[in-house]
Amino acid sequence: MTRLTGRALRLTVLVGENDTWHHKPISAEIVHRAHTAGLAGASVFRGVEGFGASSLIHTSRLLSLSEDLPVAVVIVDTEPRVRAFLPQLDELVTEGLVTLDECEVIRYTGRDDDPGETGRKGKKSL
Repeated sequence: MTRLTGRALRLTVLVGENDTWHHKPISAEIVHRAHTAGLAGASVFRGVEGFGASSLIHTSRLLSLSEDLPVAVVIVDTEPRVRAFLPQLDELVTEGLVTLDECEVIRYTGRDDDPGETGRKGKKSL
């Protein structure tokens, strides 16, 4: 498992949920590529409302506009590792927003870090 504490870089990719790469959601492709690249982690968050460069508002509140909601893919790792990953986004993200922010990792642990303390589903073992 990757150990990560202290200074890091947060990569955020904002795209639409209908954006695809070879008939697969682009957010899933970004996550899988981040995993393959050995990055510390990636998460996808679905928005309820938003607009981008096209100025078209997408919202889940109106049925007629509930398509193509905003999706954020967030990746955190060391600066060199995140920057090395950026060229893959050049290929994938043709519409959207890609940002980088410095951040500080306070805690980064997984379920298997202390096998005696938690079970496979995160529950404490007796």
